[in-house]
Amino acid sequence: MQRGCGWNLSGNPDKSVTGLSTSTLIGLGTMFGADGSPVLLTTLLRDVSRSFYLTLRVLPSRVRAPIGLAYLLARATDTLADASSVPVAARRAALESLQDRILDEQAPNPTWADFDPSTPEVTEGERVLLKRIPEALALLDHSSVWEKTCIRTVLETIVGGQILDLDRFGGVSPGQSVEALPDAAALDDYTYRVAGCVGEFWTQICRHRLFPSAALDDEAFRTDGIRFGKGLQLINILRDLPKDLQAGRCYLPLDELKREGLTPADLLDPTQEARLRPIYDRWLQQAESHLVAGWNYVLSIPRGQIRVRLACAWPILIGIQTLVRLRQPGVLNARHRVKISRTDVRSILWATIWRLPFRRQWEGLFESMKTSRDS
Repeated sequence: MQRGCGWNLSGNPDKSVTGLSTSTLIGLGTMFGADGSPVLLTTLLRDVSRSFYLTLRVLPSRVRAPIGLAYLLARATDTLADASSVPVAARRAALESLQDRILDEQAPNPTWADFDPSTPEVTEGERVLLKRIPEALALLDHSSVWEKTCIRTVLETIVGGQILDLDRFGGVSPGQSVEALPDAAALDDYTYRVAGCVGEFWTQICRHRLFPSAALDDEAFRTDGIRFGKGLQLINILRDLPKDLQAGRCYLPLDELKREGLTPADLLDPTQEARLRPIYDRWLQQAESHLVAGWNYVLSIPRGQIRVRLACAWPILIGIQTLVRLRQPGVLNARHRVKISRTDVRSILWATIWRLPFRRQWEGLFESMKTSRDS
């Protein structure tokens, strides 16, 4: 995931561009296109995630920069954490080095001394991103104090979750053992660290920059934003269960598996699905409950904020249709990965756009998507 008003891309709003040194101006100039848009947040972001790039382009221009920059930094940390052929110690050191620099602009830029970016898990776009991280950090340094604080807070939470994940699963040998999270609290904490906090960050940025005067219950709006992110991450976990099991990771709680007489390694056998189903279906229901909160979040966004409504509605509606498919048999089959087709995605996009002017039809979209494949 996941991923401001008048934001001064040339520097802190409290410091005029003429107060910057010539070398700083030259350096910043290489990061922006002819229209003043940061190249990192256009071309490079498109290369590492075309889907998020399209979502970002839908958002109002006033919030694209902080959200796009936070996404790029999170994508860089994710790249470091997920390079499984790199030793765990090297990945952890690289993550900590980047985190230190994100949190402190006086810290040295990370050099990835023991991290080999040519590892096969890293795409070409991600290699370019790691190479250009100093430019992304410079953009962070020249953000407003408020935006810098928001970005640093969400990245600190995300990286903390990634490091915790490395500590839990880094020593596992795929094919030899499978480790699981201990309980539901650990799973809830994980979904917050890697996605719920993104919903919280998104809420802060959009609320502050786009509709600061709107009459909203801010605590309920923030909570729904967190659950929105948690729901999307929980769907990813349930969908990717077979792949994670093959890598030696199980995000379903160990104590719940034990109550059903299962071990994490048992789930490598697709014939164990019937025994797993009570646990799996409870977490499907939890994911749906989170998405209901996410839809409440969408409906709370002021009606005039069409772009934000669309950008939030799409992943929720795609998510609910993914849940419908995950209720079908085959969730432990590693050769069968549930995926929403491009045709279905286009159908969702069209359904949201034509219903926008019609309040009742728009508000009923979630239920209609949930039941569209039940019959």
